[in-house]
Amino acid sequence: MANQTDLGRGDQLAAALARLASTIDDHSGRDVDISYTAKLLSGGPMRCGKKLGEEGVECALAVAAQGEGEVVEEAADLLYHLLVALKSRGVTLDSVGAALTAREGRSGLEEKAARPKD
Repeated sequence: MANQTDLGRGDQLAAALARLASTIDDHSGRDVDISYTAKLLSGGPMRCGKKLGEEGVECALAVAAQGEGEVVEEAADLLYHLLVALKSRGVTLDSVGAALTAREGRSGLEEKAARPKD
């Protein structure tokens, strides 16, 4: 099995995500010819969702078969595109945080089993 190091506290990640969220908010209304964020958002949730999916696949492939550096870069891309996709749907980071908090202390297997069946 691969190296199983601790994930760490994530203080640097949390601060970087807060800055990134602010940048995404600021760039959302900019000219699409000069802002990639504005260009993505101009395509609405469908375009943002497709791009998020592409980045998810790239990140998964990096995890499966590439080095740590590639995994880090693809994870950063994925987080950026996730925040843009959330913005496209009007979903706040606080609402995602609340969902994660509600799941704390509960087994992932229990949480999945309790989901409504389609």
